[in-house]
Order: sequence, then C-alpha cells, then structure tokens
Amino acid sequence: MTEAKQRLILAEQKAKELFYTVEERGLIVSGKSEKELCDEIVKIAKEDFCIENHWHKKIVRTGINTLQPFIADPPDLIIQEDDILFFDFHPVFKDWEADLGRTYVLGNDPLKLKAKKDIEAAWHEANAWYFKQTNLTGAEYFNYVTSLTKRYGYEFGNAIAGHIVGRFPHEQPDDPNDLCLDVHPGNHNDILQPDKYGNKRHWILELHFVDKVNNIGAFFEQLLTAE
Repeated sequence: MTEAKQRLILAEQKAKELFYTVEERGLIVSGKSEKELCDEIVKIAKEDFCIENHWHKKIVRTGINTLQPFIADPPDLIIQEDDILFFDFHPVFKDWEADLGRTYVLGNDPLKLKAKKDIEAAWHEANAWYFKQTNLTGAEYFNYVTSLTKRYGYEFGNAIAGHIVGRFPHEQPDDPNDLCLDVHPGNHNDILQPDKYGNKRHWILELHFVDKVNNIGAFFEQLLTAE
C-alpha cells in the first residue's frame, strides 16, 4: 500500500470517528434544524479532532431535502420524528482529504430503513466490482452505478458518482471543464491510469439513491478500498 493510500485511509477513519462521536452523544434527534446539527458537527470536529479545514461544503439533509443533488442548496429543514437524513462532510486531517457520507434513520419506518440498508449494500457491491476491472472509464463506472441503482429499485440522484481525493488540495484538471477526475457520463478517460507524474490516483465512490414516490433519499460515500 502506498503512503498516500495509508494517509487517506487514516483521514477517512478520523472522519468515521467524528460521525461515531456525533451518534454517541445523541445529537441526531428530531426538533433541531439541519443547520443546527451541522454546526454541532463542525464544533465537535474542531474541538475534539482539531479539524480547522473542510475542503468542500458541509451537508446535513433531512426529509424531502434528501432528494436534492449535491449542488443544490435547499431551504433549512427541521428534523422530524421518524425522519431520514444524511451527512456529507469533507474534513482535512493533517493535509489529507476525507470525504464521507452516511445515512441515518430515526424510528422504524421500513422504507427508510430499507433505503439505508440498500445503499450500503450497493456501495460495497460497486466497490468490489471496481477492483475487478483492468480498464475502466469514468463513463463506464457511472453507467454501472446507475444500472446498479435501478436494480435496487431507485433513481440515481447526482450528476457524478465519485471523484479523486488526495493531499489537500487534490489534483485538478488542466482545463476546469475537463471531467477526467470525476465518475461522470462524459468522462471517457481510463480512471485506473496514474496521474501525469506517475502517481496512482485514489477515488471516492458516492451513491445517492432517490425514491421520488415516497420522498426518500439515501447517501453513502467513502474511499474505494479493496476489501
């Protein structure tokens, strides 16, 4: 394993510990707004984990807002009883990026619990499939993910299904409009190839399942890692 991969795994583990801390302190409850919960997570990140930087916007979404894609900025909602919500955070640990997304369910609604279970199972299936490939374009991986989403009975809710991650700030394309570093239907480059310096790229896989009939969305995101 390369040093970069080790650093990224460590950064992700710290992000998981952050989420565990939020759970253990009982902060994921009804009656508070998405922003209130987000602010509480950021406060814990700073005070308990010494996280000063987040390399992308920080997201807590609940209820119907879980249907919204990453780029959207929907109105702040209050978390309800028996709600579904997800986190999407991008903390920087010792100059290395993490990108972690998780879904939570309050109560025992079977459809919401199923969405949470399904997206986690699908992520691990797509992760395993990735490591069986010898050539793979971003478009091919995106198409695989969207087909997988349909097989589980949902619509895919985002414009991309992943992207690279690395030392902060991570590699950027020479052309800002180039999609070569995203798992996107317009990326026809082999994402298994090294960067221009010969370094192995490391990828985040992000899944966003949407059930528009029942107004349920689920999200799961982390580093692709051989299991």
